[in-house]
Amino acid sequence: MSQLILVLGGIRSGKSQFACQLADQLSQEVAVIVTCIPQDEEMKARIKEHRLKRPEHWQTIEVPKEIRPHLQEKEVILIDCLNMFISNLLLDGLTPETILEKISSLSEEISKKKDGWVIIVSNEVGSCLVPTNKLARVFTDLLGKANQIMATAANEVYLLVAGIPVKIKESISNV
Repeated sequence: MSQLILVLGGIRSGKSQFACQLADQLSQEVAVIVTCIPQDEEMKARIKEHRLKRPEHWQTIEVPKEIRPHLQEKEVILIDCLNMFISNLLLDGLTPETILEKISSLSEEISKKKDGWVIIVSNEVGSCLVPTNKLARVFTDLLGKANQIMATAANEVYLLVAGIPVKIKESISNV
């Protein structure tokens, strides 16, 4: 049975780098599922920065909207990131209910992974202000609920604060 690790944090908190360190400690067989669709030069530069920090032998799978078929690729699957995945689905016109169904389905599919680990990176939105824009409110509500779904299913949950990981959940089976 696989293990799920959720890594949460704010923008530039160090969550992706920490997730990569975890993955590297767990196995040499790592596939990174990248959900970002680069829309501008600044985003392309961020993607390049992330890629340069990962070992070259890791497999990179760029799938902005369909993660589930790739969960068996390697012993360790690193999904970076849940917030971009949700954003992509929302901008495609999916309803919040449909998106949450997809998140629940993804969580169930992860639990079916034969062995290994799945590490999910996501932005923590619980500490942010309520946005004034309706689309932004829908997004933050969705991401907050999605993070809760994944945190409930996770064996371990980390919160990154200023680059420092704080373990906020560890399953009893890991103690």
